[in-house]
Amino acid sequence: MKLLGLIGGLSWESTIEYYRIINELVKEKLGGWNSAKLLLYSVNFEEIYTLQQQNKWNEIAEIFIEISKNLEEAGCSAILICSNTAHKIANKIMPRIEIPIIHVVDETAKAIKNSKINTVGLLGTKFTMEGDFYVQILEEKYGLQVIVPDQEQREYINNAIFNEFAQGIFLTSTKTKFLDIIDSLNKKGMQGIILGCTEIPLLIHQEDVEVPLFDTLNIHLRAAVKFILE
Repeated sequence: MKLLGLIGGLSWESTIEYYRIINELVKEKLGGWNSAKLLLYSVNFEEIYTLQQQNKWNEIAEIFIEISKNLEEAGCSAILICSNTAHKIANKIMPRIEIPIIHVVDETAKAIKNSKINTVGLLGTKFTMEGDFYVQILEEKYGLQVIVPDQEQREYINNAIFNEFAQGIFLTSTKTKFLDIIDSLNKKGMQGIILGCTEIPLLIHQEDVEVPLFDTLNIHLRAAVKFILE
């Protein structure tokens, strides 16, 4: 089994799910007392969040590069960034290390292509929904069509992620609003929905929606387990 490096704390609520599920998947595959060989570097999200709001992505990249180098030197065979949004700077990290980053957008796109779906809705932070890194990979690299919520809906989703989910708050009223947003995307022709934030799957589940749901948390972790057990 390969040693996997995790960069977590983005938020710690979803990092708990990363740790729990990856070990459950390893046990499912190998049985017995098997668990994953992991090194977790958990950041102080207050520091990263502040830099995000100031649009200081180059500073965030330098922090993540240093962490990634430390994980590489410690013997990790690959790195898993426990956040969709933080993949915005993955392309700055990859040239500075020798080991791969298991990229959440690539793995999600592969899952969508395997489902024979061409048009997907995307939910996530504003950085994910409005930035070029996520949509660009899906559309230009994989030939998918991506539909995002309107500006008011994007603001609502972003505020819920940072002010509720990242604080461990999951309200029924917020879930209802998210389902309304998904329904509006469905009316625009989406064939499936990407939960492009690692906290959203803690709120929305497949039984809540009629279209296929692409849980990036689960997709990311299954790809990681496949890698470390190959």
